[in-house]
Amino acid sequence: MKLSRVERLDLRFDPKPWRFAEQCRAEIDAHFATARRVKPQLWNGRVLVLRDYEIAGGALRGAFFEADYASFHAWIAWGRPAADAVDCFGTAVVRSSDGAFLLAQMAAHTANAGRIYFPCGTPDPADIRNGKVDLDHSIRRELLEETGLDVAELEADPGWIVVEEQARLVAYRTMRAQESGEVLRQKVEDYLARQDDSELAAVRLVRNATDLVPAMPDYVQVFLRHVWS
Repeated sequence: MKLSRVERLDLRFDPKPWRFAEQCRAEIDAHFATARRVKPQLWNGRVLVLRDYEIAGGALRGAFFEADYASFHAWIAWGRPAADAVDCFGTAVVRSSDGAFLLAQMAAHTANAGRIYFPCGTPDPADIRNGKVDLDHSIRRELLEETGLDVAELEADPGWIVVEEQARLVAYRTMRAQESGEVLRQKVEDYLARQDDSELAAVRLVRNATDLVPAMPDYVQVFLRHVWS
């Protein structure tokens, strides 16, 4: 797993067919049908998948293509086999005035039930702006939908921290809140209580390494340990 700091993102939309999806269509459809029998809320929408990228000169550059979620879901479930694809997404790192990080635990009906990480989501076609893929837009949308927090009320740190691992790339953007951790948590819990079908089951405050638990993916723990170091 590799960690880098970049000043900017230069991510373009470059549509092309995904051979993995074309060659494995029957298996993908069967896999998704099974997944939907377990979790009927799963929806075969459209997502953006990274193809080529490099980190150089203080920038992350790359190209995204569009795919159906069923193909993306199968590719993830099958261990991200070599398929000229990278699972790339931005994530909002909300840090309270007293240094706590706000993490979210996914609800039982979601694809990643029980997992705990920062608010995030796979980019989709709504994040394309003038031929570019805007991860800032993606994390604004996901943060608001999942927690009710508005990026306009937070102060974003300059730049991004990028964590790379096998066929996955996570771009972290730190955003500082004026409220304490407990006030933030109550604010988000009040928002969740008003939702009929929230993606989140709970919110967690993380202040140091003793708060890390196995439900937090390695790429989350690597980021946090880097910040604390």
